[in-house]
This record gives sequence, structure tokens and C-alpha cells, in this order.
Amino acid sequence: MHESERHRIILSAIQEKPVVTVQDIAELTDASEATIRRDIASLHVQGKLRRVRGGAEAVHPPQLGNLAARPFRVSESVNIDKKRAIARKAVDLCDDGDAIIINGGTTTFQMVHYMSARRLQVMTNSFAIAEHLVKHSKCNVSVPGGAIYRDQSLILSPFDNDAIRNFYARRIFIGAQGVGALGIMESDALVIQSEQKLMRQAEELIVMIDSSKFRKRSSLILCPLENVSTIITDEGVPDDAARMVEDAGIKLIVAGASASAVADVPPDKRGSTSVA
Repeated sequence: MHESERHRIILSAIQEKPVVTVQDIAELTDASEATIRRDIASLHVQGKLRRVRGGAEAVHPPQLGNLAARPFRVSESVNIDKKRAIARKAVDLCDDGDAIIINGGTTTFQMVHYMSARRLQVMTNSFAIAEHLVKHSKCNVSVPGGAIYRDQSLILSPFDNDAIRNFYARRIFIGAQGVGALGIMESDALVIQSEQKLMRQAEELIVMIDSSKFRKRSSLILCPLENVSTIITDEGVPDDAARMVEDAGIKLIVAGASASAVADVPPDKRGSTSVA
């Protein structure tokens, strides 16, 4: 990743919370901690942030009341090739005329690039997804009522009497902060409340995550693994994570970099896994 792109991510990350650690930024950028320390030192000299022990903080700290979820612009370019391969596999599961729900997130957002010629009925709580599909696709798009959270590009409402309860979908596609034996994890209670409302309106739950999410954890559980029908990830999925998914009776689709046609892996190696 180019230095200017790392700097953009660092400056966005420090608006998410008062202090961001070197380790956090290294995970976001796939750069070494030594490189991140140099970046922080450079931005400190430029007056764009304040260097603190073990990390950095914003010159003007973010206001309270923001979602705990990571800002859209911070995560958008992280693991972008993997997200696009995963998104293409997700769209391949859809047939013209299907009614689907797409939850907001940077991995689910990549679906829009493969939906331009599709005719789908789409409900989404993502302002970015809705805007792109309205401009660049033939899909019918619905959004729930609620407040727009600019940083996450989400439309969220704490009320039950919104458009969500009147929409029925064959599948819902969501991202996640982490996946483990206890279930699918998220970082913000309001985001979870919105996702659970959306999930109740769909027959199948499809989780779209890059392989790093199998190593990450969050403090909140969105739902148990048994609620998930399919997980789409990339070729970096750890063997123990693949076994965990298989043991839970979940279909695992592994999207290769080429995102070509799905081919089944021999059952003795990955069970219900598919590889692109």
C-alpha cells in the first residue's frame, strides 16, 4: 500500500476513537509496525495528528455519540481484492427477479459492481449501496427509514414501524466484525439491532467476510452460527476455521483471486466447501 493511502487510513481511523494503536493501524494497512510508527511521526510533524505512546490521537477528538462501527472510508480499501472476489460470489447466488437484503458494509458494498445488469428487488440500509444501485443498475431499491450515519454510510432506526417489516427476501447478505465458535460478531448495539430486524425478513443468511475475520473478536454477538446458511470468504481461511464452519453445518464458499466458476473441493478435505 502506498504511503499516501496509509496516511489517509490513519487519519480516518483516529476519527473513529480518541486513540488508535500502532497495532490497530498495522492490521488495517497490512504494513509493519515500524512503517506505521514512521507514518505517525511524519503526520505528527505535519500537525495532522498527535503522536502518543503506542499510537496516535486526533488533533480534534471525535464527538461522542458516534457508532462504534469502523467508518466506511477507513475500511473501504482494506483487502479490496478479496472483498471483490467475495462479492462476485455473493452476486452469483442471485437470480434475476430475486428479492434480497444487503446490509451496509465495505464487503457487501462491492456487490454493486456485479449488479449493473441484474434486475433484483433490493432492500439495503446502506446509503452508499442504495445510491450506487439507483445510478448504475436496473434493480428496484428500497431503504428503511431512520437517521443516516455519515461515517458508516448507514441508515439506522431504533423503531419497528419502518419499511423493513414490509419487505420479504430470499436471502440477506451481511458482513461481520468477527466470526468464532460463539457466532457472528459485531461491535455496535445499534448496528446489531438493525441487522437483526433485517435478518428476520429473509429466508437465508449469507455472511461475507475476508479470512482475517476468523481471527478477530468483538464484544457483541449478532447471532449464533446455527442461524447462518452460507459463509463466503477468501483462500486465506484457516483450516480450523473451515472445520468449525463445516461442523456447524454451514456451506463454505471460498472465492479465489480470479473469482471464476465455483468448483467443489473433495469432501474428504473441506466437506461442504466450494472454491473459485
